[in-house]
Amino acid sequence: METIAHVRAGDLAVQTNEEHQQGVARLAANFAAKFGMAEWGRVLGLLHDKGKEQRAFQQHIIKESGLNPNVKVGGDYRHAYVGALIAKKVFPQQHLLMDNALMGHHRGLYDNGEMNEVMKSEIPDDVSVESIDAHLEIPRLGKPRDIHHVQRMLYSCLVDADYLDTEAFMQPEQSKQRGRYDSLAVLEEKLDEYLSKLKKDAPDTEVNRIRNEVQQCCIKESDNKPGFFSLTVPTGGGKTLASVLWAIKHAVMNNLNRIIIAIPYTSIITQTASVLRNIFGEENVLEHHSNVDGSKLNDKELTDRLKLATENWDYPIIVTTNVQFFESLFSNKPSDCRKLHNIAKSVLIFDEVQTLPIDFLQPIVDTFDTLNRVFGASILFTTASQPVLSGEIMGTNPFVSFEGLSEIREIIPQEANLHNRLRRVEIRFDEERKNYDEIAEQIAKYQQVLCIVNTRNDAKEIFTRLPKEGICLHLSRMMCPDHVRETIAKVKAALNNLDNSIIRVVATQLIEAGVDIDFPVVFRQEAGLDSVLQAAGRCNREGKLDRGETFVFGLQKPLPRGFMTQTNNARLAMGKEYDWFSPEAMEAYFRQLYSRVDSFDKANIKDLLYKPEMLFETAASKFQLIDDNTTSVIVNWKNSMDMVERLKRDGVSYSLMKALSQFCVNVRNGDKDKLNKAGVIEEVLEGVYVIRDQAFYDKDVGLVTDNHWLEESLIV
Repeated sequence: METIAHVRAGDLAVQTNEEHQQGVARLAANFAAKFGMAEWGRVLGLLHDKGKEQRAFQQHIIKESGLNPNVKVGGDYRHAYVGALIAKKVFPQQHLLMDNALMGHHRGLYDNGEMNEVMKSEIPDDVSVESIDAHLEIPRLGKPRDIHHVQRMLYSCLVDADYLDTEAFMQPEQSKQRGRYDSLAVLEEKLDEYLSKLKKDAPDTEVNRIRNEVQQCCIKESDNKPGFFSLTVPTGGGKTLASVLWAIKHAVMNNLNRIIIAIPYTSIITQTASVLRNIFGEENVLEHHSNVDGSKLNDKELTDRLKLATENWDYPIIVTTNVQFFESLFSNKPSDCRKLHNIAKSVLIFDEVQTLPIDFLQPIVDTFDTLNRVFGASILFTTASQPVLSGEIMGTNPFVSFEGLSEIREIIPQEANLHNRLRRVEIRFDEERKNYDEIAEQIAKYQQVLCIVNTRNDAKEIFTRLPKEGICLHLSRMMCPDHVRETIAKVKAALNNLDNSIIRVVATQLIEAGVDIDFPVVFRQEAGLDSVLQAAGRCNREGKLDRGETFVFGLQKPLPRGFMTQTNNARLAMGKEYDWFSPEAMEAYFRQLYSRVDSFDKANIKDLLYKPEMLFETAASKFQLIDDNTTSVIVNWKNSMDMVERLKRDGVSYSLMKALSQFCVNVRNGDKDKLNKAGVIEEVLEGVYVIRDQAFYDKDVGLVTDNHWLEESLIV
């Protein structure tokens, strides 16, 4: 009797284990060929389900599939570890690169100690062990730290191949939805056509001439071999389109597979993805982050295809978050790692690169290096505020210093002098600290003004003190994503309406980078130089005035301890002699900031993964770019409570949870405890929390955690 791998529901058709393993081997070999390890991928595919030959597993699948519900299952039917034991026997010199991937292809990659314990098992006597005709050449890697990424990439090839072959048999109609998109060569034509029309319709202004000059530099530099590149363009210089222009031409020139754009903030991602969809079509751009709401697309088939593409990033253009990108590269879970092989031989764009978390900078920069050298990726860093990522990076003492990248090639020549030619703002630093009332009074002197502060509470305190005349808006993460998006749209519409004489906005940093708004006057609470310049980028953005004004102020209270204080102190330590917009000022600022850092490797990745005894599971749990001391809560906004009732009635579904994510606010755990004690929060399903009371969600400022009803209930 042939060994069964899968039984399809409905018609009870059988896929044999031989068919499945051969199918996975072909796919995994194809994936791993991108980085010169096709034979390794093939062998992983041939071995991964050998354990299904066990009598106990065959009894289990026959019973559970319904082929014969009366079959008795005798013994342990776990199967994943068996392939690793066979790899050790058949490939005694090479198996160490395969053991973890084989053993963890369902469960996830193991820590070394736990894996070694499982490897002490014996090959079950009802599993055949045959030699495999394969020449597995151990890769010559430049650095020991490359090994953990090589193992994870091989794991990715196996996991994605396993999922895809299984899907092709079990859900053939769904499988047919994959891979339907245009080539990068076709997308290059679409972009050229779009830019040609854009230039034809654009007025002949200095800003538009500079944007064209930036694009010409990108075209010229796109024919370089894969490596590290930077695109340093001040706000308003057309950086987003220019970077994609370079990336597509560079990818076509070097036969690279896709473009992946990693961005720190979801507000910029949404804006960037919208621009790219307009150029390339929705069928070619994948927006992948937690706040994507697929229900807004009218085409259900396209929605399904996009959802499938989030699983493995098999798409020509992907726009995602830094968190999604890097945490996947350090994850041990199959669902996260499945996409990784599609990063190989791709163009990677890191937008607003100055926001990379400094206390994870060592493993991040090391990963950049490995992705380029070992996996053939080409990497572009884009920002108006370029950090220092090459050469020696110094911390507070020699023990926390490390070598950055060897060379980063700047696309814009120094003689272009863009920081001077695009200078449209005067920055003024206020030496005298003020209270909330005084700042609100200063802001109110201007009719069109934006104020950016460091915390949600500061935003609320200043906003509530402003006169409610004309259009007065508040923006912070106390508002759910749908509310934020709607408010940003209101800001843009108000600025475009010449009839509006008064437009005042108070916001946290969520509006600081990449959001296309243009105010004549901006106030920025004291912060690092990169944040000050990003705020200034929202001022006189289109150059309608001779000079816009950005005021940097301090409140009569200390900044929050930690990174916010470090960045501000780094700026203050520079003195006052710099041209704040110059590349020299930015380099000096980052040198100052780095000298205040106690660690560039907060998660201690070096000791967890840069050695033979790798701890994949521990490293994954520690590599968290955001210290999450918050809980996501669904708030009462628009029709969110109707969706909550659907959730209670019908249970969890992917589309419903995605839609509900637009109505969530992350509540600090201290505030959550306070709201819990007052009985305000309801847990409608395990881990799904709701605040139904409309009194706790204000139409202007979002979630209110100091509602007077709350105070009264606490007193009672």
